[in-house]
Order: sequence, then C-alpha cells, then structure tokens
Amino acid sequence: MSKMIQVRNVPERTHRELVRRARARGQTLTRYLEEILERETSRPPLEEVFARIRARPRVNVSGAEVIRQVRAEWDRDLARTLRLDRRRRAR
Repeated sequence: MSKMIQVRNVPERTHRELVRRARARGQTLTRYLEEILERETSRPPLEEVFARIRARPRVNVSGAEVIRQVRAEWDRDLARTLRLDRRRRAR
C-alpha cells in the first residue's frame, strides 16, 4: 500500500529545478520524485557496503600479481585462438 510523504520548506530554487527536470523527462513532479526515492532506496547504504567489505576475508595477493595472472591468461587464450585460426586456414 502506498504511503504519502510531505516535504516542507523546500527552497524555491530547488523546487524550480525539480519541476524543470521532471518536465524535461515528460513526468509529473510526483512521479519524478518517486523515481528518485526508489533509486535511492534500491541501493544499500555506503556504511552497509563498507561493513560487508570489512567482513570479507583478506586477500594476500598484490594488485600487480593479479594483473600478471590476468595478462598470462589472456596470452594463453590469444595463443590458443591463433593456433585454432591457423589450423582452420590450413584446411
């Protein structure tokens, strides 16, 4: 069930800008504000994200090592692709 929210004491400049943005999207001010609220509440708060990150086990691999591993994997994939391509052309 929908609930009503009333926002008081919105500065005139802020109100004008919200109305302008709603019109630019072909929406009513109410619908535009609903979308803003829905978007904001669909994401977890930053504090929660940071808490989740802190709760994860630490990784003892340097960023440079990860990059080396990824590049080596790319090189293997590229070499495999080139070998397959040469075989197809040789047929």
